[in-house]
Amino acid sequence: MYRTHTCNQLRLQDVQQEATLSGWVQRVRNFGGMTFIDLRDRYGITQLYFDLDLDAALCEHARALVRESVIQVRGRVRERSSKNPNLPTGDIELVAKSVKVLSPSATPPFTIEDQTDGGEELRLKYRYLDLRRKPSQDALLLRHRMAKAARDFLDANDFIEVETPVLIKSTPEGARDFVVPSRLNPGQFYALPQSPQVFKQLLMVAGYDRYFQIVKCFRDESFRSDRQPEFTQIDCEMSFVEQEDVLNMFEGLAKHLFKQIKNIEYNEPFPRMSFAEAMRLYGNDRPDIRFGMTFVELTQQAKGKGFPVFDAAGLIVGINAKGCGEFTRKQLDELTKFVQRPQVGAKGLVHVKCNADGSFKSSVDKFYSQDDLAAWAKAFEAQPGDLLLVLAGEDAATRKALSELRLEMGNQLGLRPADTFAPLWVVDFPLLEWDAETQRFHAMHHPFTAPKPEDAHLLDTDPGKVRANAYDLVINGSEIGGGSVRIFDSELQAKMFKVLGFSDQQAQEQFGFLMNAFRYGAPPHAGAAFGFDRWVSIFGGYDSIRDVIAFPKNNTGRDLMMDSPSPIAQEQLDELHILFNKLDNK
Repeated sequence: MYRTHTCNQLRLQDVQQEATLSGWVQRVRNFGGMTFIDLRDRYGITQLYFDLDLDAALCEHARALVRESVIQVRGRVRERSSKNPNLPTGDIELVAKSVKVLSPSATPPFTIEDQTDGGEELRLKYRYLDLRRKPSQDALLLRHRMAKAARDFLDANDFIEVETPVLIKSTPEGARDFVVPSRLNPGQFYALPQSPQVFKQLLMVAGYDRYFQIVKCFRDESFRSDRQPEFTQIDCEMSFVEQEDVLNMFEGLAKHLFKQIKNIEYNEPFPRMSFAEAMRLYGNDRPDIRFGMTFVELTQQAKGKGFPVFDAAGLIVGINAKGCGEFTRKQLDELTKFVQRPQVGAKGLVHVKCNADGSFKSSVDKFYSQDDLAAWAKAFEAQPGDLLLVLAGEDAATRKALSELRLEMGNQLGLRPADTFAPLWVVDFPLLEWDAETQRFHAMHHPFTAPKPEDAHLLDTDPGKVRANAYDLVINGSEIGGGSVRIFDSELQAKMFKVLGFSDQQAQEQFGFLMNAFRYGAPPHAGAAFGFDRWVSIFGGYDSIRDVIAFPKNNTGRDLMMDSPSPIAQEQLDELHILFNKLDNK
């Protein structure tokens, strides 16, 4: 046997026992006549002891071992004279009797330690080494535990896991598809699924009333810390349900994961907030409700006083940063620079300090009296020592910028701790959004989302006012996932396609299989999909979903380890009947 125990098994009760361990050399420490090696496998670390007086040759051999070499050690367990309370095996060590090098290692390009000296790009290039580090192992173990807990909950609630195809038909809605050429069908392409949406609806038509899948999805879109070209969803669908049934079921899933993984018990229902309220109070549809600092509008109060920026603005809105009235000029200048960053988009920032003596000091004192500023403070429910931060401009852009400023203030004031969780349902989204470039409506979620029953009549007269029977689960300002009640009526689905600008022929070409299926008895159905990578990263307190994916891409979508994407041979292109224009490298 290569090993009788893992590197995390031996304890005081095993003293005097013979044991064989195998693993990687974590570090070698020489102390005169003694040498210690920390031997690591994925379970933990055991200290090995070598003594020049006991076996000089073996001790010299141990001193020459290179870190990350794979070795097999036989020896006897003894109690350590100097114990390490930070290790589960810290009460014992293995007195080595023999060492066999199973696989020597070259010098690693970075240190395989919890705190490594390797940058992210280097660690992605040598991801197989990065995965040896305990933080990486912890992330994948957390992912495993969450996947198992999710499966256990869904199985206990009569869901069955069904695999759906990976090579499918390209559809025009949503993000860009990754496409795959078909050798057997020249000039034709498959697409990789952005989600299993149509298949899970077809499974409902087929009578499988509770489906789930932990599934890979693919979207060819711009990347950031919480996006990857391929990602994983917990994908679910249910028949004979309404929105309330779905929210209760998947709130149950969330509470189960909180309890099983974080040992946090939620006895009360998650709060719910309409899309309109989220935009009004927080400036985005995934608000972080761990802290207050909600928006206060000043448009009517602040206009007409001769301040050109405010007089020309469509919206004047701000937040109350409680207790920040002592911010220095430098701090306020930094906040102004923050809101002027291109990704935030504001032109400037107005501040009002609420002084301890009841007076006010503002960057717009020239235009506003103490009484004016006192009225602002009243609107903000401000107290002495508070700081009012105000932006102005076009409605949507100003709300977005203030949302970013609010989150920045939350970070600076320590109001967004990673170990505190605030789940929330956001409901009543708009069904459609107008695209000024294409001059037509697009589905805010997807074309199969049902309108709120009380709004359905507006599809004929005022589509922009129709609310969707849709919902998102938000945790700590991140959209974990969401879904909707689906359209199951063929006539309503056909009307939806027309509102979206599809001709009858286009709708039939793209979604005819689904519309035809509805002709044979489709049950009322609804579902949800949750970003599994994102959920794991939030539970683990990671900044990026790359940390919880075994082999992720970098922020340009490249696999640095495999050097992919990469060119393919001309012979393959010829077989696929593909011609392309070479990139101009000038």
